[in-house]
Amino acid sequence: MARRQSRMMPLGTAAPPFALPDTLSGATVTLAGLAGSPALVVAFLCNHCPFVKHLLDGFVALARDLGPRGLMAVAISCNDIKSHPEDAPEQMQRIAKEKGFTFPYLYDESQEVALAYQAICTPDFFLFDRQRRLAYRGQFDASRPGSNIPVTGADLRAAAEALLDGRAPASRQTPSVGCSIKWKAASGPGPP
Repeated sequence: MARRQSRMMPLGTAAPPFALPDTLSGATVTLAGLAGSPALVVAFLCNHCPFVKHLLDGFVALARDLGPRGLMAVAISCNDIKSHPEDAPEQMQRIAKEKGFTFPYLYDESQEVALAYQAICTPDFFLFDRQRRLAYRGQFDASRPGSNIPVTGADLRAAAEALLDGRAPASRQTPSVGCSIKWKAASGPGPP
């Protein structure tokens, strides 16, 4: 399993707009349609990655726990489904139902949204404030597959709770680690 670290887009960056289909509802979800909440987490996930599988239940729990306080969440999968058919929209829908997602699971077929967010790995997390400025990017927590460290979501949870309490998250943030996004050949190798 090839490990990649997230790029750590500059804090304060405006959330790039998107309009993507939700594999659960079939509706198109847009960044503009997610306005009004004090915090929005955009998570680049996929079905097959062992790093995502390792923390997925924890992420679902975090979204469920903090949703009533105002955290909105969306997950986006952008992997090339020709090389990784287990990441196809039908499989995304199956996983979302099995895991009880309370948030949309969007499919970025063109991979343009992933490029706009400078996503590089799965998982890759981006937390935006009410003005949709980047307040946190980095790891869910310090747990990794095989590390024997419990999945707690401590890093992302602390950042989200800070925003929900009207505070800025800590500026010292640790990159996420995961599998490289599976870029389409036509898109080139994806971002370095």
